[in-house]
Amino acid sequence: MSSDTRPLVIACGALVSELRAVLVASGIEDSVEVRYLPANLHNRPEKIAPQVAELLAQESGRRIFVAYADCGTGGHLDLVLEKYPKVQRLPGAHCYEFFAGADVFMAAHDEEPGTFYLTDFLAKHFEALVWQGLGLDEHPELRDTYFGNYRRVVLFSQTNNPEIVVAGRAAAQKLGLEFDHRHVGLEKFANSVPVSFLKQSDKQ
Repeated sequence: MSSDTRPLVIACGALVSELRAVLVASGIEDSVEVRYLPANLHNRPEKIAPQVAELLAQESGRRIFVAYADCGTGGHLDLVLEKYPKVQRLPGAHCYEFFAGADVFMAAHDEEPGTFYLTDFLAKHFEALVWQGLGLDEHPELRDTYFGNYRRVVLFSQTNNPEIVVAGRAAAQKLGLEFDHRHVGLEKFANSVPVSFLKQSDKQ
């Protein structure tokens, strides 16, 4: 059981930069504890809910926010959170949705259902998380098996870093897909983090 009484954020390791930016801008970076789960759970979403459940079981008496959307758990994360009715999570199905906003994401999806999405983090770490993570470094012939139904890559960028765009374009080229860049910033994500909830004191 943790002795820390600060609010706790259980977060995806792919959100380190973005979550820190939001917490700093809100002035609460030092007044909350953040525990990051491995970013490579993007490739193993079935492990997200059990790992979140393990951390929740260790906590009692402090505010907790889960910085995950459903993220491919197929509803299993929400089943875990049903046991903790005071615990909130990020809205939506995945990080592309809470970064871009539901309307923007659904518009992109409706334009082309065969879209592979990237965030800043996934663009920067495409080689490790996607190419190597799917075994394409050893079996590149499987590219068409995995991505044969895709038509394009859309990068929803959080920063204005040109290196991210270069990385996203290189990822699309490696996958043999068209590339589209849409800058979404951090506003939608920041609005999804319940800063007022995390600022509240549990002291009675």
